[in-house]
Amino acid sequence: MKILVALGGNAILQHKDTGTAEEQFTNVRTTCKQLVQLMLQEHHIAVTHGNGPQVGDILLKNEIAKNTLPPMPLDICGAESQGMIGYMMQQSLDNELKSVGMDKGIVTLLTQTLVDAADPAFENPSKPIGPFYSAMEASKLRQEKGWTIINDSGRGYRRVVPSPNPMEIIEGKIIRSLFDAGFVVISTGGGGIPVVRRNDGRILKGVEAVIDKDLGAALLASNLGVEVLLILTDVDKVSLNFGKPNQEALDKLTNAECKRYISEGQFPPGSMGPKIEAARRFVEAGGKKAIITSLNHALDALGERNGTTITR
Repeated sequence: MKILVALGGNAILQHKDTGTAEEQFTNVRTTCKQLVQLMLQEHHIAVTHGNGPQVGDILLKNEIAKNTLPPMPLDICGAESQGMIGYMMQQSLDNELKSVGMDKGIVTLLTQTLVDAADPAFENPSKPIGPFYSAMEASKLRQEKGWTIINDSGRGYRRVVPSPNPMEIIEGKIIRSLFDAGFVVISTGGGGIPVVRRNDGRILKGVEAVIDKDLGAALLASNLGVEVLLILTDVDKVSLNFGKPNQEALDKLTNAECKRYISEGQFPPGSMGPKIEAARRFVEAGGKKAIITSLNHALDALGERNGTTITR
């Protein structure tokens, strides 16, 4: 079976971690052991991943070093994170495959994702990124850089950036060719590096934005023609009324039910909402099924013994 595995942030960096290279490599190695279990069942996989904490760290380093080195724009920070995470995953997966006697080509591809320059998200930045600032620092940054900065839940002031809808994966044909040739392709990290077209569509240019990793995964899964989009997160199943006394875990969802529950506000935009929307988009575009579950239950979820399965 052809599967796109969409890894959540906990596959690379746990909440308790400080973010050292050793910690991230340890988490990635654990993740790769689970990915190899899928491959041992003769599933052909491609991999995409989140990059939120890593981009936040890169932005913080830029901020600390701004008086010594010129800070890099957000699209370049995203590219840096793709390379770093891809390196860790590529090496760890190769080592794990060799340990079980499998020989498989693995490649990481820096990936650009096209967005519409007229997307309404650019008029309404909403995605918090980077470090927290004091009120005085926030005021100065608004004036000097024109950033949109909000009070983030009373924890301090934080920059927010647009999160436009992904339209096209620029390297999509290359990724598909490699995947169809039998390679494990790691791509579209963090939803991809956001770019727009200039000069009548002939010129690409990076923009200060972030793409939701799950929506990017849905687009990539359709691009690859996989049968299953496997979204791995930190819960075993999707639940209604999450965190309430009447919480109800779901085994199955249809596309219509996804739409209804999203409209009812069951799945918040900052947590399960994008995953449900990504699953819905994938099956609506022709995918066989999407599955949302935890990393440790990936194999069981493929056999519908765990997780939440979304179909048309």
